[in-house]
Amino acid sequence: MKETNFSIQINAPKEYVWTILWEDETFQDWASIVDEGTYKKGTMKEGNTMEFISAVNGYGVTSLVENLQPHEFVLFRHRADTKESGQQERDNEWTGGKESYTLSEVNGVTLLVITMDIPKEQEETFADRIPKALERIKELAEGE
Repeated sequence: MKETNFSIQINAPKEYVWTILWEDETFQDWASIVDEGTYKKGTMKEGNTMEFISAVNGYGVTSLVENLQPHEFVLFRHRADTKESGQQERDNEWTGGKESYTLSEVNGVTLLVITMDIPKEQEETFADRIPKALERIKELAEGE
């Protein structure tokens, strides 16, 4: 896996950007750009396990919320790749990888940085889709 960083500046407070990232409706909006129909199951709390699953193909990943600082930082460690909406394990394409979201704010402008370990065979796809998802997060947060 290759660690890759993506970032965007958003004209909104970091607390609001955090809400856009993790509220169910807005999460599904931007996350579906990365993987169509993506939704999450579980409670975002340090030490909890969450599932991120595509409603379209049933594939997903089960992740540990390893570090959580609300409105500023969250680190997920991917524990298992799943299929059939989390019912069965599949090839460990993402297992062991990390994914973090860092938000910092200066004068009402939030810098959102996503750092993720990407499997080699997915690098091109994510290089295309993550920037588009970031643009959608920006649109949602800025009310466009």
